Amino acid sequence: METTSVALDHEAYDLLRGHKRPGESFSQVVKRLAGSRRPLSSFVGAWTDLPQKTLREIQRERKRLRDLDEARFDRLMREER
Repeated sequence: METTSVALDHEAYDLLRGHKRPGESFSQVVKRLAGSRRPLSSFVGAWTDLPQKTLREIQRERKRLRDLDEARFDRLMREER
């Protein structure tokens, strides 16, 4: 297999390394990340296999973050008056 060297600064290397899964080469990481632009429709049904407990946890966290965003927005609006 032919290879090519690529120079990365330390920040870029650390970001790439952060995406690396156990046993995965850097080439595999780049291919996975570079090829990850899939249409939204490809994710339909992706959560159907998750346990109900996990789905409830996701819903609670989503609501918590939505409430937090609303509180931040309200606070910013009050500050601008």
